[in-house]
Amino acid sequence: MSSGGGELERTLGFLEAMTLGGGTMIGAGIFILPGIAAELAGPASSVSYAIAGFVALLAALSLSELATGMPIAGGSYHYVNRALGGLFGAIVGWGMWTGLMFASAFYMVGFGQYLVAPIPFLDGRVFIILLGLIGLVLLIGVNYYGTEESSSFQNVMIVAETAIIIVFVSLGVFFIVPENLEPFAPTGPSGILATTGIVFISFLGFEIIATVAGEIKNPSRTIPLSMILSVVLVTFLYVLVMLVSTGVLPFESLGESPIPVSDVAAVYMGSIGAIAIVFAAIIAAISSSNSSILAASRVVYAMGRDGLVTNWMNVSHARFRTPHRAILATGGLTALLILIGLRVDAIIALLAEAASFSFLVSYSLVHLALIVFRRADPDEYDPSFRLPFPLYPVVPVLGVFLSFVVISQMAPVIIFIGSSIVALGIVWYFVYARSRVVGEGLIREAFRRAPTKVYRVVVPVANPATQRGLLRLAAASAQANDERGTPELVAVNVVQVEHPSPYQNVESDRFDHQHELLEAAHEIAATEGVHLRTRAMVAPTIDMAVLDVLDAENADHLLLGWDGTLRDGDTLFGHTLDTIVKNAHCPTSLVTLRTDTIGSPVALVAPGPNAPVVARRAVEFATVEGTTPTLLNVQRPRESEADAIQRGEALVAEIAERAGLEPEEYTVEVIVSDDVDAAIVDALDRFDTICVGLSQRNDGARIPFGTITEQVVTRGVGNVAMIRGS
Repeated sequence: MSSGGGELERTLGFLEAMTLGGGTMIGAGIFILPGIAAELAGPASSVSYAIAGFVALLAALSLSELATGMPIAGGSYHYVNRALGGLFGAIVGWGMWTGLMFASAFYMVGFGQYLVAPIPFLDGRVFIILLGLIGLVLLIGVNYYGTEESSSFQNVMIVAETAIIIVFVSLGVFFIVPENLEPFAPTGPSGILATTGIVFISFLGFEIIATVAGEIKNPSRTIPLSMILSVVLVTFLYVLVMLVSTGVLPFESLGESPIPVSDVAAVYMGSIGAIAIVFAAIIAAISSSNSSILAASRVVYAMGRDGLVTNWMNVSHARFRTPHRAILATGGLTALLILIGLRVDAIIALLAEAASFSFLVSYSLVHLALIVFRRADPDEYDPSFRLPFPLYPVVPVLGVFLSFVVISQMAPVIIFIGSSIVALGIVWYFVYARSRVVGEGLIREAFRRAPTKVYRVVVPVANPATQRGLLRLAAASAQANDERGTPELVAVNVVQVEHPSPYQNVESDRFDHQHELLEAAHEIAATEGVHLRTRAMVAPTIDMAVLDVLDAENADHLLLGWDGTLRDGDTLFGHTLDTIVKNAHCPTSLVTLRTDTIGSPVALVAPGPNAPVVARRAVEFATVEGTTPTLLNVQRPRESEADAIQRGEALVAEIAERAGLEPEEYTVEVIVSDDVDAAIVDALDRFDTICVGLSQRNDGARIPFGTITEQVVTRGVGNVAMIRGS
């Protein structure tokens, strides 16, 4: 695992990824939009699909690198939120949520249209809207009941509609009338570009591959290959559908038809073909609307988790384990959009174009996110697929440029609606979300003039009762090492989920707990005057997630909390802590906090590799309350007590020098006694915080634990920090 989202069980191969991406794109857009596209651009509407496909391909290329760099759940929303921060995360979140609802409403209006058209006595807009609403309610019910059920439902529909459309194209090319393709572009380039904005909604499916990146086998090869191939093949299929449609029927006739592809099929496949297309269009509308509702509800659910909207949305149903509130909110607003169709004849084009606007803005920010990740080069970003020169920076720059070219050709009402949604995201962030967002973007790192050295302390937090004490010690350690780099804390919380998935709902109270912990960590760090970043993670195991963070952050110090209980059997501190302590590749402090007072710490120093680190930590921790620590050594009276004290003082001075400490930073105490263990335990009662060395690793499965250390832990009444060097 390379980033903060946890490693998923990789079960999806190339074919499964293609089915998700390409299969979802062969949806309602190709059955409902050809009439509108032909009316606006004539036969050149095929060019509009080709341009839309090219813009989508640029987004797929940028997403491919981002998805292999962070093969975890989240897709565009996650990448933009991580790279550009909460403000742009809010813009993309609102844009994707509203765009998907616009798309879902568009699909269900088309669903009603295809159902009503073949049945004369049902004709009329009221019936179209009514059937669209009934279909929406059924889909809301399926999604409310269970994600697994809706996903299986989706796969069956995708296979059926894809087979029908391939037959439509394969036979239709033999019935093209060349005269119908003249004039090829009756509305010129502006008409072609304007139509591109409407049909872009047809290319949203490849995003799903990025969304499930954490579950794909061999992601470095499968993700870019499936994304690029699915966009290219679907674009090719769309172009053929438009050429067949406008070649078989005059584009003026197509523009007047509410069920254009069915009318085309009737010409060369008769009533059976027309019925097959109606059937495919109906299930395509259901399929596309279902995937849009599924994705939209997850977007707003994730926004609730990240603090961008109320956490009321971030709640799972107790029985069905689905984000039922997010689903109901999405369904309710989508129903309102469908009802608008009662009074607006051009509702289909408006809904489609509004959805396209939102996603063109979102993909523009995805391109910018790629640039930010390349410039910032965070440790967790290690893509196995990198756009080679000159594709980088040409692809993201051209992607942003073409997205805004397409947007500029949209109708003024669409630009107004889309800009209003962007403005809503901005206002919402500053009024509501800014104080609640715990994650930070990488813009500052991307555009800083020169990289600065950072001294980074990683602190896993899980217990509200102890996190303030842990963060105070971590802040003291980081600030005491400011000569080695800018002090920085990284607070980590891991929600353990056996098989994390974008379609799996983790109990909202666990995410609430995580959010509260990390938000409190920010407040504590602010009072300590140290910069803090947070890592909110979902992973199968806590120990491996923390070890991955240490590697990704190139940590200088790991400070762990521990309840002070020694276990029997194969583990000492517990399986999770044992694994972390044994495998951490940086100095580690395992801390038991029994009191709020740090006081004047004492460091037990004796010959050994950990002694300088133990002494240094005591000095660092003493700065919490501005005290002077004691470096304590116990000597046996071999010759005389004076000689023993002299040996002890010399040893302490040597260790302090190796730790880089100045004499005024500590006091020295040497105890002479035949019973070393008893002398140490008696002396410890005078101190609030005890720092003691932890034996080095490479001693078998169980972490080695000295008798003195064990007595310090079991008999001490104050705080205990067990220190291990790197």
